[in-house]
Amino acid sequence: MTFADKYGPWALVAGASEGVGAAFAAELAARGLNVVLLARRQHALDEVADAVESRSNAQTRTLVVDLSEGSAAGKIAAAPADLDIGMLVYCAGSDTEIVPFLDNELSSAEGMLQRNCLAPMQLTHHFGRSMVERGRGGIMLLSSGAAFVGAPSMAVYGATKAFDMIFMEGLWSELRDHGVDALGVVLGTTDTPALRRVRQSRGLAGPDEPVRGATSPQEVVTAALEDLGKTPTCMAGRQIRWGSRILSPIPRRLQVRLMAFMSRREMGGGHDT
Repeated sequence: MTFADKYGPWALVAGASEGVGAAFAAELAARGLNVVLLARRQHALDEVADAVESRSNAQTRTLVVDLSEGSAAGKIAAAPADLDIGMLVYCAGSDTEIVPFLDNELSSAEGMLQRNCLAPMQLTHHFGRSMVERGRGGIMLLSSGAAFVGAPSMAVYGATKAFDMIFMEGLWSELRDHGVDALGVVLGTTDTPALRRVRQSRGLAGPDEPVRGATSPQEVVTAALEDLGKTPTCMAGRQIRWGSRILSPIPRRLQVRLMAFMSRREMGGGHDT
């Protein structure tokens, strides 16, 4: 069975306007899948769609939805009702408000829970049922190294990404005998436009300055597709693989202190514990 036979004919990529999501869209199209591109900005989606169609024979559709809204999953489920979605890739959910929990509005945390937990769970429930009925398909949710250990100014973000990772590990066991592959893709520091903007806003880098030592979006995609169907969790890149091995034998309190140090180094701000 070819990749397109297993996971096609259509993939839905949430968070497809740039970075890892755009890289997933391009690679899935190159492997023979048509792609529904989903994000908040129509002009950015149009640029990705043009790039995908110019480099492959894939068809594309775009869908503008704010995933932090409670109605998001319902809108998404209804929009591609005429399409056979064989692959769901959920890349949305980066945290651009890196501030202490109590210094931020509660609505911000609630929006993150909706975007990072409820929306991917609802979409997985909707599209996963159809995949099981067909006996084939794939679901990938992006998690983060922040899921391993709590960090200052990323308390809610880390908690939501832990949900994504554990959710996929559970579904990997539930769905594998039905021909559906579930994979949690754990990212370390990844050189995306979103991270570059955060670093610039905090005075840590110049405009569009590459993130030194970070994993590229294409490296994430390559690692994820290599692990899909083989394991429940993909450590996408050398940095996160190294970090997970280093943390495992360390007492939990020291893990938290180390994560606080790394967070301050990468993002600025935060407090030691």
